[in-house]
Amino acid sequence: MAGRAQYEELARQLSAIGAVKRGLGRILPPDCPGGSAAVLTLLGRHGDMRMTKLAELLAVDMSVTSRHVAHIADRGWIERSHDPADKRSRILHLTDAGRDQLDELFRRSSELLADRLSDWSDDDVALLIDLMGRLRQSFGDCRSAPRLAQDAPATDPVA
Repeated sequence: MAGRAQYEELARQLSAIGAVKRGLGRILPPDCPGGSAAVLTLLGRHGDMRMTKLAELLAVDMSVTSRHVAHIADRGWIERSHDPADKRSRILHLTDAGRDQLDELFRRSSELLADRLSDWSDDDVALLIDLMGRLRQSFGDCRSAPRLAQDAPATDPVA
C-alpha cells in the first residue's frame, strides 16, 4: 500500500490537473462554454435522458443543469420533448447540429491532447487512460461507465 507521502503527492498532482482542464477549456468555441460542452458530451455518451438524470451525471443542482440545457437548446443543439411516461418531465435529445458541435469539440480536444502529448508513447497514453478510469471508478463516478470502442469518442472534452 502506498504511504502517506505518496498520497500527499497524488493530491498535489490532482490539484494541478486544473491547469490541464483550463487548457482544454480555452479551446472551446465561444458559444459553447464548459457546462454546455459537458451536457453535449453526456448526451452523446449516454443518449436521450431526463433532466434529472443529466443533473445527476453532471453532479450539479437542477437549476445549474436547466441553465446549461437552455443555453444549448437556444442554439439548436438539443431538443426537449415531453416524456411519454411522465408529462411533467422532459427528455433531452441531441439534434444533428448538436452532434456536429460535439464532433467539433472532440476534434479540438483530440488535436490539443495529441499536440501536448506528442512526446508520449502510445503505451504511456494508454496507461494514463486506464489509470484515470480506475481512479474515477474508485470514487464512484457514474460517468465512467465504459462504452464500446467503436462508439466511444477519442476524448471527452470536459466530462
